[in-house]
Amino acid sequence: MLKRVAGILWCCLIVHAETPPALDDQTAIQVEALNRLKGVDLDSNAALKGAVLKVLEKTRGTPQFVDIVRDFNLKGQGQALLDYALKYPNDSSGVDAFKIAVAELGQPAVESLLKSKDGTTVVRLIGNSNEKDLIKLLHSVVADSHRPADIRKEAVRALAHNQDGARYLLDLAKKDELPPDVKLLASSELNFAPWPEIKKAAAEVLPLPQSQNAEPLPPITELVKRKGDITRGAEVFARPTVGCINCHQVNGKGTDFGPNLSEIGTKLGKDAIYESILDPSAGISFGFEGWSIELKNGDEVVGLITSETADELTIKTQNGLTTKYKKSEIAKRQKQNLSIMPAGLQLTMSTQDLVDLAEYLSSLKKK
Repeated sequence: MLKRVAGILWCCLIVHAETPPALDDQTAIQVEALNRLKGVDLDSNAALKGAVLKVLEKTRGTPQFVDIVRDFNLKGQGQALLDYALKYPNDSSGVDAFKIAVAELGQPAVESLLKSKDGTTVVRLIGNSNEKDLIKLLHSVVADSHRPADIRKEAVRALAHNQDGARYLLDLAKKDELPPDVKLLASSELNFAPWPEIKKAAAEVLPLPQSQNAEPLPPITELVKRKGDITRGAEVFARPTVGCINCHQVNGKGTDFGPNLSEIGTKLGKDAIYESILDPSAGISFGFEGWSIELKNGDEVVGLITSETADELTIKTQNGLTTKYKKSEIAKRQKQNLSIMPAGLQLTMSTQDLVDLAEYLSSLKKK
């Protein structure tokens, strides 16, 4: 009976492959026919295998392509599956494609991709796959300071959603080996992990930042879902106790010291805005690194180096003023590891103030 059904469906495939009505309709009919042939040994029927491969080619770049490769255990499609997975890393079909591709191409191919321009997407796919052996590949990514921050942060997210990975992050934190620029993210993810022992350990090793009322803030993933009030956010920005306007300009208003925020909503997503407020040292903008300048007369100046010649430095201080210093007057200068923007800014605000501020900054976009 199975052979008879297979024969009928095979004929359906052949007929429609040779005389298709409209391509979309044809492909849909053929895919439906293939769904009823799962498990049939294609190697024992060359004509049927040829028909399947024709349908496969027509579905390339679609979820049905992944299904056909998987259902008929077709080989030689690893690269095509990987290309599809990289395009749809957050779709279940993309994750399935990734798993099948890795099984065919091997882990070395994944390790190579982690170092490519697609590294962040590959990390996301690894996390979504939740494959233990693949998750282990992310251990070295998190601790490698030479890798871009975005791929290391994605690796933290992926590890935090896997129990063994979460334990690894906690172990790094306990040894003080967790890079500073991913600590806030790790804290945010692990304090809301679904495993009680992980949450308990995270509360001790990586406590969440607190708001004005000494209450732990929700994780950034939760904060970005909250809707703030733009008008109130602008008021928070200008509030003396918060002090944003004392270092930043928005549309010509404020102090020209830190990065201009007039178009910050175009440059950063809301999650990155929260992170820059809660952990300003995690991602210091190029050109806004703080410097400590010690003069030979004993004075010390802290600010940004805005220009440098063979003979002098120009320093901008927090009041927005610039001063030139001859290098012959300078005893020592040292780059600061921490952002000039103060940490703990959230302590001057309620949680709702923070949400409103982020909503306001997110609304500042290029016109």
